[in-house]
Amino acid sequence: MTQLVPNRLLFRFEIALRYMDASPTVDGDLDEWDDAYLLPPLGDLDEAPAFADVFAAWNEAGLHLAVRVTDKHERPRCNPSKFWKSDNFRLMTDMRDTRTIKRATAFCQQFYFLPTGAGGNGSSPIAGSARIHRAGAHASLVAPGRIAVAAVVKTTGYTLEATIPADCLAGFDPAEHPRIGLYYMLEDHEHGQQYLTVGDELNWWIDPSLWPAATLTK
Repeated sequence: MTQLVPNRLLFRFEIALRYMDASPTVDGDLDEWDDAYLLPPLGDLDEAPAFADVFAAWNEAGLHLAVRVTDKHERPRCNPSKFWKSDNFRLMTDMRDTRTIKRATAFCQQFYFLPTGAGGNGSSPIAGSARIHRAGAHASLVAPGRIAVAAVVKTTGYTLEATIPADCLAGFDPAEHPRIGLYYMLEDHEHGQQYLTVGDELNWWIDPSLWPAATLTK
């Protein structure tokens, strides 16, 4: 029988976003990342095992992210003009963790990261920000090129690494607001979707109340 309510919807998650003393070199090499920075495999609660490792960390310079996708047989298919319809990694943030509201505020942002799709031959990675659908207020979009991103792509998988600078995060203030809303969606044309809490059927791209809380901890 099809499960009507995902198990993850029954919980209010709070996860630790660990501090990284020195910002990683954004080159697509994940040697600087260890398992302490892995985001938890919450999909296990719904018998949806992870097909990728997703890492996240923070420091005064901003938010740092890394993704490792394995067991692939084809290269990623990426389209920057329609990033949501291609292989992509998306991050939703709320610097005030306002999980009691159903519409995004000016402290909420959507970021996207593609391992390919940019450059003259479409082989370079790209990162950017996009408006949140039906938001009550919008954060400013991040200027092109401000988000550092790098990827290493092979037919067996890829690694992606990125840093979102602190001044590109609307309301980033770890001292006064150490709890933020955080959600990710990873889409792959071979593996499907991997995400923290709920999938497309519950409109995660609209509703910040569905995003877990992340504590900026040292």
